Amino acid sequence: MFEKILVANRGEIALRVIRAAREMGIRSVAVHSTADSDAMHVRMADESVCIGPPPGVDSYLSIPAIIAACEVTGAQAIHPGYGFLSENANFVQIVEDHGLSFIGPTAEHIRIMGDKITAKDTMKKLGVPCVPGSDGGVANLAEAKKLAGEMGYPVIVKATAGGGGRGMKVAESAEKLESAFMTARSEAKSAFGNDEVYIEKYLTTPRHIEIQVFGDGKGQAVHLGERDCSLQRRHQKVLEEAPGPVITDEERARIGKICADAVAQINYAGAGTIEFLYENGEFYFIEMNTRLQVEHPVTEAIFGVDLVREQIRVAEGLPMSFTQDDLSINGHAIEVRINAEKLPEFSPRPGTISQFHAPGGLGVRMDSALYDGYKIPPYYDSLIAKLIVHGRDRPEALARLNRALSELIVDGIDTTVPLFHALLQEPDIHSGNYNIHWLEHWLETNLRE
Repeated sequence: MFEKILVANRGEIALRVIRAAREMGIRSVAVHSTADSDAMHVRMADESVCIGPPPGVDSYLSIPAIIAACEVTGAQAIHPGYGFLSENANFVQIVEDHGLSFIGPTAEHIRIMGDKITAKDTMKKLGVPCVPGSDGGVANLAEAKKLAGEMGYPVIVKATAGGGGRGMKVAESAEKLESAFMTARSEAKSAFGNDEVYIEKYLTTPRHIEIQVFGDGKGQAVHLGERDCSLQRRHQKVLEEAPGPVITDEERARIGKICADAVAQINYAGAGTIEFLYENGEFYFIEMNTRLQVEHPVTEAIFGVDLVREQIRVAEGLPMSFTQDDLSINGHAIEVRINAEKLPEFSPRPGTISQFHAPGGLGVRMDSALYDGYKIPPYYDSLIAKLIVHGRDRPEALARLNRALSELIVDGIDTTVPLFHALLQEPDIHSGNYNIHWLEHWLETNLRE
């Protein structure tokens, strides 16, 4: 059993892990940059270690500094949170080479799923439905034109090592393919150091549906239903909910079993999310995230489980505390991501919090590291809070979200809270009638940049 774990992250996700560890009687170590010396995760942990200056590459991405922090504090395991080193296979290997435990999947599984072509090929072999597309990287424009002609337009060109919407371009016609192909390669080279791209059929009105899976690393796995993450801006999720408003019980059971069986076959350990585009009753695999997701709280709310606790248990070699038969959906949950950004351009606005009040009451959860007087540093992601609500059904959850947003106070900086007030006035949000393009179109009309 672990006596002490190090959390290799910051902000609300570091706090999330520290809280779970404390409930399990496990001591925690926070690492931080000099810019985060007064951060809440540093205050809440049992111990803290400064690992470098503000730039992530010199602190939160510094593998030697994190390993050294484990050695000086006696931490036996590392939880990576999400982002930073959470999906870095090399980091996992180094952790294990130093006799430490990584709270997450193996380096091999991270490596397989980190390359989108390899991931797609693996999932095909495991029986997971995939979007029609190239079998591997597309070497040149001529090959791209041939494949696109066979699939039919529109198509999307994607970086094999991509993420966050970078290295991803849509071509609506043959005339636009060259520009999309060259731009995607250029962006991929700049962002990931790898200009390899592949091509897929572009679905016109899909929803973004992801399946939460969890494995024990020994051939047993379960699924915890789906999350609908279709409300996106520039491929970044804005609002997530579970269960999905349009997914039937039969569809959930079918795709859930496919995903659970797939990860069981490869002895996957811990939490993972298999992401799909969903259109006309069909699911098409796009990627697997081998880590905890930002939106994991909505799944926890409807299933009544602590996914971080389960991650730690599995890393300790213990069995999962539930089986598939133990899991049943209770109600509906919604999460909104609150960023320190100025509308309508969504530009980052770090600054000092002059007043912060988190909403409360039945079915309301606020995951945040904010406090009065906290100075948001300019060096990291602009996500500052996640507001999660849970109700007996979707209408109650929406009403609760509206009420909770009215109670929330974040003074001293600009935030994206007004966006959610506006969205909750829209009939399409209440009916669930939206897809991955809906928010972009709505913003063009309602919040012109």
